[in-house]
Amino acid sequence: MAKQDDLFKNIVSHAKEYGYIFPSSEIYDGLSAVYDYAQNGVELKKNIREYWWKAMVQMHENIVGIDAAILMHPTTWKASGHVDAFNDPLIDNKDSKKRYRADVLIEDYAEKINQKAQKEIEKARARFGEAFNEQEFVTTNARVVEYLAKKKEILERMARSLETENLADVKALIEELEIADPETGSKNWTDVKQFNLMFGTKLGASAESAMDLYLRPETAQGIFVNFLNVQKSGRMKVPFGIAQTGKAFRNEIVARQFIFRMREFEQMEMQFFVKPGEEMQWYKYWKTTRLNWHLSLGLGKENYRFHDHEKLAHYANAAADIEFNFPFGFKELEGIHSRTDFDLKAHEKHSGRKLQYFDPETNQNYVPYVVETSVGLDRMFLAVFSNSLKEETLEDGSVRTVLRLPAVLAPTKAAVLPLIKRDGLPELAQEIIEDLKWDFNVAYDEKDAVGRRYRRQDALGTPFCITVDHQSLEDKTVTIRHRDSMKQDRVKVSELKDIINQEVSMRTWLQKI
Repeated sequence: MAKQDDLFKNIVSHAKEYGYIFPSSEIYDGLSAVYDYAQNGVELKKNIREYWWKAMVQMHENIVGIDAAILMHPTTWKASGHVDAFNDPLIDNKDSKKRYRADVLIEDYAEKINQKAQKEIEKARARFGEAFNEQEFVTTNARVVEYLAKKKEILERMARSLETENLADVKALIEELEIADPETGSKNWTDVKQFNLMFGTKLGASAESAMDLYLRPETAQGIFVNFLNVQKSGRMKVPFGIAQTGKAFRNEIVARQFIFRMREFEQMEMQFFVKPGEEMQWYKYWKTTRLNWHLSLGLGKENYRFHDHEKLAHYANAAADIEFNFPFGFKELEGIHSRTDFDLKAHEKHSGRKLQYFDPETNQNYVPYVVETSVGLDRMFLAVFSNSLKEETLEDGSVRTVLRLPAVLAPTKAAVLPLIKRDGLPELAQEIIEDLKWDFNVAYDEKDAVGRRYRRQDALGTPFCITVDHQSLEDKTVTIRHRDSMKQDRVKVSELKDIINQEVSMRTWLQKI
């Protein structure tokens, strides 16, 4: 656990030192669970968003995008169930005065049990080598069977209690498991209570006439209320999808997990409208398709797993999470949900307007079912960033810190470095910058010895360093250095664009899907 805490502290520190993420309003001591994306962070975030958008919208002829407003008519949230049911079970520690999500405390406890099982599996894998049969071991090893059964029992009991709103049993489970305050170790808990997560605001010129509104807690409802507008204006035929990225707001009770769970965050969602009865085949399709999108980034297949929900939301008939192995364990990265026709029917009821699709093949009107894919952009950022940050011991015994970001997502694709700051080398370097910047985000760096500049660009995650030396003036060749291998090649200046593009283009990466 201490090792995990140290790793996470390094991630947070590195993100600030190298211009990725700053605490919001830091000169005023910050604001809890709110962060600012800095000059490199905003580029990485934009690149992740574009990678998702290109895969989801541009590569699918039957998916289009919208950008709905953050402020929506308040009845929207009554229809969606957020006013009545958008709650988290919260518990306070009487000694530390800290507030926690009761379900997260229990899930974290269950994950620790799961980690014990995984350690036994890894030890056996190392012992038996290629002869290791994991499936057989998991089902026959007494200790692993016990760990996994206990984890399953805990999560199933919690799911039942939350579904029936038996909050007393949720507290009883926390006490039976002797779950302690993560910060102080105290086990002196209050009762569990439900807390609505929506931020309220007002619309109007005066307090007397102002309308009570909410900052949207999710982006999906903006898609549902625009379903018919998009379908008719785009002449869309079922099945079709509507995608959106944008900010959402939740008054979260936050654990110490940096940008994993914030009060202001960004979602990348797609609602796929299908014929009733066909939702399960599309649900399976999108589970596979979305996992393949994640795997295309090369963060390691072993770092992903599916978690099928024990407790389904009131609108769903199937739900699964793609979980990622964050520094604090496996947690939800993306949700895939079969939402049935709940949303469109609810908005029909509350608005008095028909939200139905006329099927020209059957000559019938029906309310489509919906399969949703929803990934947190900030969580995706954390997954990529935390997985990419490495410390490597080199052959000479020195240690380098390198941010092995997927090249397609890296904020800066290449840094151009004149060997020295005279003899016309900076001028040629600037010429190269002027040519490359039309196609790539590039940087210029002339401070310090070239070796130290390489190390800085490694830590920033820049895939290529281009060094301009005296030979460059004579034959228009430069040295291009690859971040991950540290290999250096002598190439023509005229070849740089093609070399870089081959490694960073979205086409190259998305074709892996």
